[in-house]
Amino acid sequence: MASGPASFSDIGKKAKDLLTKDYNFDHKFTLSLLSSTGLGLTATGLKRDQIFFGDINTLYKSGNAIVDVKVDTYSNVSTKVTVNDIFPSTKAAFSFKIPDHKSGKLDVQYLHPHAAIDSSIGLNPNPLLELSAAIGSKDLSLGAEVGFDTASASFTKYNAGIGLNKPDYSAAVLLTNKGETLKASYVHFVNPVNGTTVAAEISHRFSNNENSFTIGSSHALDQQTLVKTRFSDNGKAAMLCQREWRPKSLITFSAEYDSKANKAGPRLGLALALKP
Repeated sequence: MASGPASFSDIGKKAKDLLTKDYNFDHKFTLSLLSSTGLGLTATGLKRDQIFFGDINTLYKSGNAIVDVKVDTYSNVSTKVTVNDIFPSTKAAFSFKIPDHKSGKLDVQYLHPHAAIDSSIGLNPNPLLELSAAIGSKDLSLGAEVGFDTASASFTKYNAGIGLNKPDYSAAVLLTNKGETLKASYVHFVNPVNGTTVAAEISHRFSNNENSFTIGSSHALDQQTLVKTRFSDNGKAAMLCQREWRPKSLITFSAEYDSKANKAGPRLGLALALKP
């Protein structure tokens, strides 16, 4: 719901997207086709070093139901069926992979004006259980998530966080890695006219008292061209230039330089996404 809080996974997402989204240091090609009948087809190819990966994804929408089927180069078939509004404000998704007969999973999401609840259960004899919840409003939300492995009778994760969203900035504080890491992130929308945005993320690991940080920026040179930069305390600097050379079709060039890798050159990546 527009007036309610987002899911727990969305706390801190704005900073994460600015610092990581669309950065790619391989060669990637994506072709997406969409028909008027609700059938969509996406073919993706990725070349990493001398290895090529690929998959074909088919998406079909009919009423409240969405069927998503993906086949990759290793003949793995992933299927996901999503039904929106199966109950009021409730969405359910059933997914499985072939030939992995233990991969079945059921996800349920419930959105309330003051709460967002996501749950997941593996459909096998020893399922993995996951539950996350956020309460508050679209401006301020407080949430937590937990994962439990019934096979080992142990918790796989437990995290908590708080997020604040305003028209010109967004801030979040997260306690992750089972309470071992504290992360704080901030995004400021400097100029909405040209899309200038800056972001920073700082993390502290309690086990070794180690601190790290990453800062980044995003700026639209014009309506079709976006430039992003990123700097980290580990000596890595990255930049991205994305151009919409035709409606909904993007070409993205990424580069990253590691100042601590003296004998290694910069990492370069090129991604081409076509939507006729």
